[in-house]
Amino acid sequence: MSQEQMYQLVAIIIYMAVLLAIGWYAYKKTSNLTDYMLGGRSLGPIATALSAGAADMSGWLLMGLPGVIYVTGLGKSWMAIGLVVGAYINWLVVAPRLRAYTYVNDTITIPSFLEKRLLDKSRLLRIVTGIVILIFFTFYVSSGMVSGGKFFLSSFGLDYHIGLLVVAAVVIAYTLFGGFLAVSYTDVIQGTIMFLALILVPIVGLTYTGGIAETISTVKNASPLHFSFFEGVTAISIISSLAWGLGYFGQPHIIVRFMAIKTIKETRSARRIGIGWMFLSMLGAVFTAIVGYAYFLQQGATLEDPETVFIVLGQIIFHPIIAGVILAAVLSAVMSTISSQLIVTSSALIEDLYKAFNKAPKSDSYYVFLGRVAVFAVSVVAIMLAWPNNESVLDLVSFAWSGFGSAFGPLILLSLYWRKTTSQGAVAGLIVGAVVVFVWEKFKWFELYEIVPGFLLSLITIVVVSLITYKPNKEIDETFDAAVAHLHEEMKK
Repeated sequence: MSQEQMYQLVAIIIYMAVLLAIGWYAYKKTSNLTDYMLGGRSLGPIATALSAGAADMSGWLLMGLPGVIYVTGLGKSWMAIGLVVGAYINWLVVAPRLRAYTYVNDTITIPSFLEKRLLDKSRLLRIVTGIVILIFFTFYVSSGMVSGGKFFLSSFGLDYHIGLLVVAAVVIAYTLFGGFLAVSYTDVIQGTIMFLALILVPIVGLTYTGGIAETISTVKNASPLHFSFFEGVTAISIISSLAWGLGYFGQPHIIVRFMAIKTIKETRSARRIGIGWMFLSMLGAVFTAIVGYAYFLQQGATLEDPETVFIVLGQIIFHPIIAGVILAAVLSAVMSTISSQLIVTSSALIEDLYKAFNKAPKSDSYYVFLGRVAVFAVSVVAIMLAWPNNESVLDLVSFAWSGFGSAFGPLILLSLYWRKTTSQGAVAGLIVGAVVVFVWEKFKWFELYEIVPGFLLSLITIVVVSLITYKPNKEIDETFDAAVAHLHEEMKK
């Protein structure tokens, strides 16, 4: 290992030590299940915004997106546009209502919210939602593990499997002990590092490629259509890319942040901070790909794995210590998302599945212990899926994202805004959304992203089945009205 790599490794070790310290601090503040799963609903707007952003973006932002732009050009930027628009609408229409409703019906997970919202006495809805979360999050966590392995391979030449295990060990440790608070506190640090790195790498990189004009000229001479938003893309591919925005309404690890914010009114400030962070970060990722493409063209070099353009460029243009911080940004993206997904998966296993079958009351300390066991168990399965290293980060994220967006997205929106939504419609919509994603992804009909048919068919199913099974219910109506009244009252303060 070279001296430069030693400097970078030291920076990474310090960064990981800080995360573990935060995990220990959060552990000391975690006394019950609500603390472990939702942080006691104590997050401020900055923490909520950065936590949601860091949990959302994963290694996809620093590896997947720059990689695909590097190879294909700005035609793939439609995905980033769709995500920014979808995130904004999610903050605007879901965040305040979900915070109000989960406060009124006193729930701490998405499945428990849906069960109480729809008064499902059979526990079937809670079980189905828990199973869907477990399945798709296992794939999602696996994508983070793949990113971690690739990170250490490309950065330090370490074996892919060693890198995978190192990332897994650290993220499991602070999530296992510190729960939601540890995940949220570390997300603030990780989100800040990611943002600064995505701004600095392309800006400083321009000094190596001769400035903006020379960079554009280099790229255009080699690939004249690299800057075109429409060349090389079809109407279906644009629709598919924009449709990524639909996924936001159904991502449990993101919308659970809305439940944890301190007050409903603070969702406004959190929205502005979150969308500003996201827009500038996305812009940085796109320009990193362009600058990296120009740099390697000018050097007459070939980048073996385009998904590592951010990592490799950061190592080239910065002093080893700063490069170490840049590398920590990649780990931040990877680890923040893994930890967020693990805590939600843990809550699904314990709060939504275990309690559904084992109704004997237990102490909070017992459930927190089971939650930690669940974190470890899901991590082991995800490591096994990531072990072969034969999957693209973007492919894994794409599948899990569409699964959640199709299964949960329509249901979350309808449950918050349509009082006639029924538990039968919810179960049918969840199953249809999940099944369509699995089938469509396998056959890839029309090259259309599976979230489009999955979301639409799930939406139609919920509406149709709910209309057939709807019966007026005084308790549901009163809770619905109470949630809306609480929302308006809090927003006026």
